[in-house]
Amino acid sequence: MLQVENVSGGYGNSLVVKSVSFDVKKGEVLGILGPNGSGKSTLLKIISGILKAESGTVTIDGKSASLYSQKEFARKVAVLPQLHAHAFSHTVRETVELGRYPHQAGLFSSWSNEDERAVTEALENTAITRYEKQSIELLSGGEQQRVFVAQALAQEAPILLLDEPTNHLDIAHQQQLLDTIRNQAVDKGLTVISVFHDINLAAMYCDRLLLLDKGEVSKIGLPQDVVKEEAIEAVYKARVKTQPHPEMPKPQITLLPDTKDEIRVAVVSKEDFSVSKEFVALQTKIPLKTLSSAVHNAGLGWYKTFVNRHVDSNYNADDVKTEMAAYLEKQGFPLNETVGMMTAVLTEHVEIGVYEGDFGTVLIAVTAGIGNAVDVSKARSRDEAPRVGTINTWVIINGELPDEAFIQAMITATEAKAKALQTENVKDQLTGTIATGTSTDSLLVAATQQGEWLPYAGPITSLGKLVAHGVYECTVKAVQAYKKAKGWTT
Repeated sequence: MLQVENVSGGYGNSLVVKSVSFDVKKGEVLGILGPNGSGKSTLLKIISGILKAESGTVTIDGKSASLYSQKEFARKVAVLPQLHAHAFSHTVRETVELGRYPHQAGLFSSWSNEDERAVTEALENTAITRYEKQSIELLSGGEQQRVFVAQALAQEAPILLLDEPTNHLDIAHQQQLLDTIRNQAVDKGLTVISVFHDINLAAMYCDRLLLLDKGEVSKIGLPQDVVKEEAIEAVYKARVKTQPHPEMPKPQITLLPDTKDEIRVAVVSKEDFSVSKEFVALQTKIPLKTLSSAVHNAGLGWYKTFVNRHVDSNYNADDVKTEMAAYLEKQGFPLNETVGMMTAVLTEHVEIGVYEGDFGTVLIAVTAGIGNAVDVSKARSRDEAPRVGTINTWVIINGELPDEAFIQAMITATEAKAKALQTENVKDQLTGTIATGTSTDSLLVAATQQGEWLPYAGPITSLGKLVAHGVYECTVKAVQAYKKAKGWTT
């Protein structure tokens, strides 16, 4: 549909864009990224014909863009520039109607039903129908931006060039606008080239990304191939962390500031735990990076308070998460800072151990109820409803871990728990085989993210050895305490 070959250009004797080549197919959305001054807007101006290329060619449908008349080109390409100048006071509808100019024999002398439909759809798709009779000069910057996007959509050209289309828009209108553009590309086969400042928006909405660095192509490809930490840091000169979008197979970045603030050093110790008949609680001086399967605030996050709450073995609630949140709030625990678990075990029987390593300490806390122990290898044949147990395990690490080490620590802890149940000959009551856990176990791994860098937590690493030994030992002791409380022989 559109091909750019070795295009260079700029202003005066200064080349801003240097030997850029790429092509965009029908129905594809290409995002152009790069820091200020990298040539994003200049490249778009060259493609649109606003700025003459010093060298190279722009081809549309197999024909050089320079060979199209102005009106022919406008029927092929719609352009949303970064800045808009309007000398006359038009209404919103009149401004959008200007987008139909390439389709007119004379200025609005042949206004048709097709023109009316295109304008109406563009107003609706950008959610500005209610403003159609207002003067554009009376609108906010964000509202004006949506009007000019509507004008470009009304043009119904097969190629759409956008220079920062979400400029001045709040997040709701950014989403609405980009959803509309994306849908136009999919439903109508529209070819879209858009400049973005927001890397995350570009990664979400574009099929491919072009990363410019000082006017040259640094990378071009799928978002997951372009939005990589090393590539973004090299071009933008900023520290970033990439992670997957929670609902889409697209990358997202988080900016990592280089601050001069004094870092508050904190070490978690056994004295930070408190134990009562109602719960085991750990409250830390700083937020810990946490990965857990808890009831409240499960998943990955940063938290300062950790609660393992005792509930009756007959506990039942229609909405466990809501009930748990209400309980935590009633106890005075801040909901946004707290991870909450439940256990039917008497919390006074918690086993808390501190394990010293060359890098620092690991703290383990385990409550273990085994009345509903399950052999996971036989779980498929069970039809028993889940019951409150449970073996809840906390692994608190004074050190800095990457995400993969959190997962490795969870694997190591789970293996150690299963071995402890084997040692204590804990059996699945339905199958008579050695149990591997209970039906409602929870696991939490948290780290201060201070101190020594601990890249791995497998069972042969220094961290993994402590986690394995600590979880095994504390689980054995917790199971023995449970048996003793129940009057079982050991």
